[in-house]
Amino acid sequence: MDNQLYDYWPIIERPKLALPNGARLAFWIGLNIEHYEVDKPATSIFSGTAMLQPDPLNFGWRDYAPRVGVWRMMDLLDKHGIRASVLLNADVCARYPQIIREGNKRNWAWLAHGKNNSVFQAGMPEDEERRYLTDVVNTIKEHTGKQPLGWLGPALTESYNTPQILADLGLGYILDWCNDDQPFPVKVQRGRMISVPYSIEINDVSIFVAKSMTGDDFYQMVVDQFDQLYEEGAESGRVMALCLHPFIVNQPFRHRYLARALEYITKREKVWLATSDEIAEWYYANYYDQVKR
Repeated sequence: MDNQLYDYWPIIERPKLALPNGARLAFWIGLNIEHYEVDKPATSIFSGTAMLQPDPLNFGWRDYAPRVGVWRMMDLLDKHGIRASVLLNADVCARYPQIIREGNKRNWAWLAHGKNNSVFQAGMPEDEERRYLTDVVNTIKEHTGKQPLGWLGPALTESYNTPQILADLGLGYILDWCNDDQPFPVKVQRGRMISVPYSIEINDVSIFVAKSMTGDDFYQMVVDQFDQLYEEGAESGRVMALCLHPFIVNQPFRHRYLARALEYITKREKVWLATSDEIAEWYYANYYDQVKR
């Protein structure tokens, strides 16, 4: 079965993208703020206990994010004037309301990221998924005061129906298909949808958990990614996502490497420090109608 969601569209055949204010690169932080159910396995630092109920080792490690890590992240983003684009589990709203309150003070962008990171909707019948996603979107809207415009599935999961249901619910972009350095149109029958670049490699889960790389490795990867895209952006605008989880990158011994990377990026000229919402809005306003396929 071929992928029907989007067409093959090589980057060499696209129109030149002109980012705001002559920027070469749009840089955004994808901040995953999540809730995990205590009786289900999830992202783990030690697989040997992952199937236990409860699993204090791995659950406690993940629970560092709302208790400590996200607050350390807030201080760092404030220092550099960066607004987070939050991949928000709907269950966070009621369980950690202080995070929602402080994020709203900072005008963070809130994206839908499922109910929690223990439930994947892949494989759900369409009617069940529509009820599930409607509840997710309405919960986030009720607690943040803002309609979510973007979507990242828990563990980047979707069904074949997900993009259309999201378009019906008023969302305009998805992040799950990490296949590009620029936004591009996605096919839906009703409404409109695009993909905005996200990353599974410039992502602390892949770097630190899957590959056990060091803080220096992380810093160099982020800088190398930035430098390459910045160079290419002289010809046509590029998008770079830095995808983070506070229970990983904001551990004290790793945090300083993120701080160094952000210091490097924010000192450069012709960089648009954007949210994913702003990138999607810019693409729709300037390119969508001429390139939709």
